[in-house]
Amino acid sequence: RSAEEMKHMENISSLFEGQYPPAERGLVAAPGEQPWEMIMDKKHFKLWRRPIEGTHLYQYRVFGSYTDVTPRQFFNVQLDTEYRKKWDSLVIKLDVIERDVATGSEVIHWVTHFPYPMYSRDYVYVRRYSVDKENNLMVLVSRAVEHPSVPEDPEYVRVRTYESQMVIRPHKTFDENGFDYLLTYSDNPQTVFPRYCLSWMVSSGMPEFLEKLHTAALKAKKMEIEVRDYMAAKPVESSEGKAPVAAAEGSRSPAQLEYA
Repeated sequence: RSAEEMKHMENISSLFEGQYPPAERGLVAAPGEQPWEMIMDKKHFKLWRRPIEGTHLYQYRVFGSYTDVTPRQFFNVQLDTEYRKKWDSLVIKLDVIERDVATGSEVIHWVTHFPYPMYSRDYVYVRRYSVDKENNLMVLVSRAVEHPSVPEDPEYVRVRTYESQMVIRPHKTFDENGFDYLLTYSDNPQTVFPRYCLSWMVSSGMPEFLEKLHTAALKAKKMEIEVRDYMAAKPVESSEGKAPVAAAEGSRSPAQLEYA
């Protein structure tokens, strides 16, 4: 599904190159779904949102490109939790709680600062990534879960609704500069602020995060810091369709992560 959405974005991206004013550049939604509304049009990315039916929340979608880093670097920087502690000043805590060696799924505990006067938020989520060499795609998906090792902490507000998916399409190869990406994101930060306040927070925070991520990838490219190569750590699925066995450092014994 992620690959199909990425292909759809590539097919219609030319429509957004100055042909229509931002307010009219909506994305086609599936039948019965809310339409997407463009709220930001920058040089390197475009940001849309749409209401999540039955809630006061929005789902967000970013389509962007970079030409000065490789897809592998951008992908690895997002996955490397230790490196993120260095480049993301909002991180209070970011740890891998459990890892399934059969699928590569990881359960993450993430605690992050929120703008004053709000309390810090904490997330427990499962993530899985895939490198599709045949179709020249990289996919990273995450969603909130519960885990017995991470009970709620009264010091933080637990975010129980969170979903994110990132699709990366190299312009050429995984190791040559240049790629497009599609990020689809939603969460419920458990605030009492109205929808327009939350929308402002996301629309202002998203560009800042993407810029920090891009800068971190550039530093990794220049070898200023060592970043783990997740493409090498998790082999692609065999032709027989059997589950791959990850050679991930620090992996735990296999566990059935049903929610992954």
